[in-house]
Amino acid sequence: MKALRLSLFSLLAVVVGLTLSSCNNQDQMKETKAPDAPRAIIHTNYGDMTVEFWPDVAPRTVDNFLKLSREKFYNGTAFHRIIKGFMIQGGCPNSKVGARGVPGTGGPGYMVKAEFNNRAHVRGVLSMARSSDPDSAGSQFFVCHGDASFLNNKYTAFGKLVAGEEVLNKIATIPCVGMEGSTPTERVEITSVEIVGESSK
Repeated sequence: MKALRLSLFSLLAVVVGLTLSSCNNQDQMKETKAPDAPRAIIHTNYGDMTVEFWPDVAPRTVDNFLKLSREKFYNGTAFHRIIKGFMIQGGCPNSKVGARGVPGTGGPGYMVKAEFNNRAHVRGVLSMARSSDPDSAGSQFFVCHGDASFLNNKYTAFGKLVAGEEVLNKIATIPCVGMEGSTPTERVEITSVEIVGESSK
């Protein structure tokens, strides 16, 4: 019986050891994977939101966002459309102070082909705004403030917030007016987009 008990204890020790080893490996994978992913900090007059991008599922979209950010395209634009519990939308050049066009109708002068993928539209996810044409995205993007599963596989999700959720909440709860009730009563300006980490190379 002693031998059997020792054998069972030995087996248990091996199982626990393997489990701990597996957990440690998973933690290391998480730790080493995150810094390698492209990131950017969206600086606004309400605070900062840090974004981690998904080039594995939306490479063209991520490259486009980073390109526009490097060119300072987003500097001075605003989150012109806000629907609490749904999303905040920005990135339109017509939202800049002094711009003549209607906010929400502008772009960079070209369109990016859709890259629909299996990433869910949940709170904190970034996705590209577009018209009824699936391939009409350009510069406008939105950050989900709530789950929006009805957008899954219909809009290009390309990243998620890894910091600044409290800023997202502050922006999403600004009082809004207009026919849709989505025009903020206060200006939420994107002062700049700072590329950090590997994506800045």
